Amino acid sequence: MEIHGAKQRLDVKGSDLSGSSFEDVNMSGCTMHDINLSGLRIDYTNLAGLHVNNANMAGACFTDCRIEGMTINGIKVEDMLAAYNR
Repeated sequence: MEIHGAKQRLDVKGSDLSGSSFEDVNMSGCTMHDINLSGLRIDYTNLAGLHVNNANMAGACFTDCRIEGMTINGIKVEDMLAAYNR
């Protein structure tokens, strides 16, 4: 399936999109529930304001990312890294 053009709304339920590719796509304001993103690779992406709840992030890796204001369970990640580096 290909969707081209200006603003398009897509509702997907109970689908297998494994192996799909998304490039130059605006997904701001989207909601995702019960999603399997294992093995997902995200590059050059704006995640500002992202909220992640009840997620399995075992083995997740964040590299060269801006973390200003990022929190985990209410704790500022910048503060955690500063304490770790002391």
